[in-house]
Amino acid sequence: MGVLIIPLVLVLAWVFALLGWAPPGGLETDDFADSAMRWLLFLPVGIQFIVSGFMHTVFAKSTAKNIGWVTNGFQYEIGFVCWGIGVAGLLAMVRGPEAWLVISVPVIVFLVLAGVQHVKQMAVEKNFKPGNSLILISDFGLPISLIALLLAVQSG
Repeated sequence: MGVLIIPLVLVLAWVFALLGWAPPGGLETDDFADSAMRWLLFLPVGIQFIVSGFMHTVFAKSTAKNIGWVTNGFQYEIGFVCWGIGVAGLLAMVRGPEAWLVISVPVIVFLVLAGVQHVKQMAVEKNFKPGNSLILISDFGLPISLIALLLAVQSG
C-alpha cells in the first residue's frame, strides 16, 4: 500500500503549514499562504515527484502492476517528466510567486488530466487497483490546493 504515501505527503504539507513550521527556503516575512505554498512545492511537488520518477523508472514493473497497467516505454517517459517537475518544484520553492505560478501550471494540468484518465480506467476498465484509485486524492487535491494558494498569494 505504498500508494497511500502519496496523499499522506499532501496532508503532511498542509499539517506542517497549519502548525506554522517554517518550510525549507521560507522567509521570516512569509504569511500563511506563502508558507503553505512553499510546503506544497517542497513535499508533494518537489520530493514526491522525484520519488515518483524513481518509481516509474527504477521500479517500473511493480509500479505498473500497482496501477493496473503493463510496463512500457511511456511509463519511463512519465518518470523522466516527474524528475523534471520535482526538481523545478524545489527550485521554484525558494524563488517566489512568479516561479510558483510557472511550476503550478504543468503540475495542475498533468495531475487533473491524469486524474481524469484514472477515473476513466475505473469506469471503463473497472480498474480499482490502489495505484489507480487512491491516487485520485492527490490527482485532484494537489491542484485544488495549488490553485487556492496561488489565488491567496496573488490577493495578499
